[in-house]
Amino acid sequence: MSTLTNPPLTIPEGLMRSVIAAYAQPPRAYHSFAHVQEVLRHFESVTTWQHPREVYLAILFHDAIYFAGKSDNEARSADLAVQAIDTFIPREGVDAALVRTLIELTAKHGKLKREDLDEDTRLFLDCDMAILGAPPAQFDAYDAAIAEEYSEVPKILYRFNRKRFLKHLLEVDRIFLSDLFHTRLDAAARDNLRRVLGRAD
Repeated sequence: MSTLTNPPLTIPEGLMRSVIAAYAQPPRAYHSFAHVQEVLRHFESVTTWQHPREVYLAILFHDAIYFAGKSDNEARSADLAVQAIDTFIPREGVDAALVRTLIELTAKHGKLKREDLDEDTRLFLDCDMAILGAPPAQFDAYDAAIAEEYSEVPKILYRFNRKRFLKHLLEVDRIFLSDLFHTRLDAAARDNLRRVLGRAD
């Protein structure tokens, strides 16, 4: 279910069931468990994790609570992760505070400075943002799915805020904070952003 061939931590069945159930409510067009599986695919491509168990758990829970437009999704997801660690794996020695910090930082995509973060954090955030550098068709599907999730928001307001966010990403020096993902995906991400912003003009 986690899509990893060699997960860094054995996840009890009850914990995994609770994670999958969380991602099913409310139904999401993009921030579903399929998104978690895609982020885990990028996680598995990194060979330099210093805290792989904590990053793994942060990925599993980072969007567990998701209501489009709500400002407390990340904090509530972090709370859920810490509760799950305490309930299901209290003796595994997992640094729950680190898991919380990683999840809460996903609320600040595009606003963080590379020099303020350690390498695990850079890589974790980049795994979550790797969709920006996906092939055009996959990126377009992501962009459409985000719009679907925000369908209850007035279209004019959504388009304004979405365009502002994507334009900001295009203007920053580093879309991806780690050298690994910067090298892999920066050019493709900038191509995608220019293309979608061109359509919005």
